Amino acid sequence: MDLRFVAPELRQLDVITTEIIVVPVSELDRPPQGTTGLIDYRLGGQISRLIAQNTVSGSVGQIHLIPGRPRLPFDRVLLLGQGDPAQFNVQIYTRVVEQLLGTLQHLGARRAVVELPGRRDGSISPSDAVEILLELTKDNPWFDTWTLIEPLSAQRAMGELLRRDQRQKWVLGPSG
Repeated sequence: MDLRFVAPELRQLDVITTEIIVVPVSELDRPPQGTTGLIDYRLGGQISRLIAQNTVSGSVGQIHLIPGRPRLPFDRVLLLGQGDPAQFNVQIYTRVVEQLLGTLQHLGARRAVVELPGRRDGSISPSDAVEILLELTKDNPWFDTWTLIEPLSAQRAMGELLRRDQRQKWVLGPSG
């Protein structure tokens, strides 16, 4: 799997062409924050309405797929429940990412733009997040390219780790 990076900004996300974007939803972010909030804004509050209707709760493991076009450059938006940020840990991260991998494979998505769960609020470190991701994907040839949504400081930390990791290829994306 090739890993690329993009800053969590609408202008940066608008130039990426892939069929799906994955954004985490926590149980407490009301209204949605971070990249999820940006996507919600672009979709005219659709994610907020799904939360208000209790269709989306953000509970660990909840998956909800909504259309992205025509307001986004992505065909689909995958909302990924990450639970309560105060309870979030490495075990929950691993479980949610495993579920994400299975879901993307089931959907036939080889390439994705992904904000990894727990990264926006620092519940999991950049190095732990990428190490676990690499471990979970090392024997799975299905995935082609993931563009991780990360601020520049995390891009640098993850990029340094990837440079040392000979199991995977990596490419620094447009914001790096």
